[in-house]
Amino acid sequence: MTDVMMNLGTLVEKAPDADLLREMISFAAQRLMELEVEGQTGAA
Repeated sequence: MTDVMMNLGTLVEKAPDADLLREMISFAAQRLMELEVEGQTGAA
């Protein structure tokens, strides 16, 4: 898992659209956390 995260970080740093990739990853991570909290608490 650590290698995957390091490779993802390297990809994001080297990509010409690095800012866009960072925003997309940030949005996806935030949404996944929200869904997990909603699922455990039953609140939207």
